[in-house]
Amino acid sequence: MSARLYRRSIPLAAAVLAASLLAVSAQADDPAPADATLTADLNTLLADPRLANAQAGVEVLDATTGEVLYARQPQALFTPASTLKTVTSTAALDLLGADYRFTTEVRTTGAAYDGTLVGDLVLRGGGDPSLLVQDLDELASKVAATGVSTVTGRVLADGTRYDSTPLGPGWAWDDEPYSYSPQISALTVANDAEYMMDTAQVVITPGAAGEAAKVTTVPAEAPLKFVGTVATGAAGSGSTAGVDRRRGSNDVSLSGSVAAGSAPVTAWVTVEDPSTYAAKVFAGALARHGVKVLRGVQAANGSEASQPLASHQSKTLAELIVPMLKISNNGIAEHLTKEIGKVKGGRGDWATGVNQVNAFLKANNLSTPAGRQVDGSGLSRYDLTTPAKMAGLLKVAQDKPWFNAWYNALPVAGNPERMVGGTLAARMRGTKAENNVHAKSGSMGGVDNLLGYATAPDGRKLAFVVMVNNYAGTSPRPVVDAIAVRLATGPAAAPAQLKSNSLVAPSGSGDAHTGTRWEDCETLSHC
Repeated sequence: MSARLYRRSIPLAAAVLAASLLAVSAQADDPAPADATLTADLNTLLADPRLANAQAGVEVLDATTGEVLYARQPQALFTPASTLKTVTSTAALDLLGADYRFTTEVRTTGAAYDGTLVGDLVLRGGGDPSLLVQDLDELASKVAATGVSTVTGRVLADGTRYDSTPLGPGWAWDDEPYSYSPQISALTVANDAEYMMDTAQVVITPGAAGEAAKVTTVPAEAPLKFVGTVATGAAGSGSTAGVDRRRGSNDVSLSGSVAAGSAPVTAWVTVEDPSTYAAKVFAGALARHGVKVLRGVQAANGSEASQPLASHQSKTLAELIVPMLKISNNGIAEHLTKEIGKVKGGRGDWATGVNQVNAFLKANNLSTPAGRQVDGSGLSRYDLTTPAKMAGLLKVAQDKPWFNAWYNALPVAGNPERMVGGTLAARMRGTKAENNVHAKSGSMGGVDNLLGYATAPDGRKLAFVVMVNNYAGTSPRPVVDAIAVRLATGPAAAPAQLKSNSLVAPSGSGDAHTGTRWEDCETLSHC
């Protein structure tokens, strides 16, 4: 018998009682409102049809007192997506310290005689998520400055500080070629100032109409093998260039065309085996500095006896969380997770790192309900948390010595400066939330979340969490943003003025066929 037929068969009094009990049960998770006007306004916003059949959880706190001003399903479990980076970053600041740095070393397995190193050079990764091509060039320069001009052995790529599992639990296989889903290794290299680790740029330069376009990589040592070509079409014909790395290899399929006379098209793709990739970039730098390596590049096993020759230190952790949070850099979040595991638990793997993060939460009375965390960035759909726990984290963070650095690293709504507004640069512009709301976004298919702080017109600092899961069709982001705007505006906010066009994609976005940058992760709902 269907549920609908069953309800019609019971007596009227029993039906009324059952309905009452169901209503009480549905609301039992929602505390009595502390702000009746706010409750009415947020309830109106959350009644938006774009949330029909979706799950929405909201909690708003007075950030100073911790008083709950509004709650909707605060104890329900939600997929956090990239809002999980707030957990990872606060745990890292607390457990490793704001001044923590990563160290990359060049070591030798032999001795040098008259400019010849008899043995190997070991490039030992220290987990640095921000190691740049130019940093490897500086290390190569330091090697050359010691007088070594020939290495009889190899360059050994040592990424053994962390385990050999490159991708997080539950990561989507079809994300693997894209820049927001890098392989994680203790030795990796980034090729731009935003620390897009384990990626190479594929630059497609048009030729004359009818000719094949020229394809190059940055850095030149990127071990990509191209299959197919990109044609040069007639002037004004647009670009349909396709750059797709095949899963499990560094073979890249090229297709489509670019218009004659147009600017080069750049795609960003991840690279298999990040440690060896970094070592090849280092070997190329050595050659440019006049150091010849006779036996090429090979993976280290981590047990080689060696002596230090040169080293490079990263920026501080307080500085590295800026790109991590502003532009939702997944790789940095995963490195911090494994580094926490290595430093605090003796193993550089996800399980150990997450256990240490959970210990941080427990020490700050944020361990219940248990939820689930398996990675550091929120790329995994296995991750689950509650609005109440995330709001509690926002409250706890304020009392930490590193809070100001962390707060300033959060994206600022409507601010067009890339390393200020970050993923919120194009959101909430022209509202009271602009340059007011500091918050971390998190999105993937069917998920759109936002949590952070808003300053109300009366000067009160509010902590808020908005989590929307399991929606299909029209994006609920205008509703999510409207809640933050209401907090920044006060009771004068008019929920009825919510517009569907308030969802604005970040500028500079690419598409899934030509490779992605971090903001594309936001646009494609993968961060």
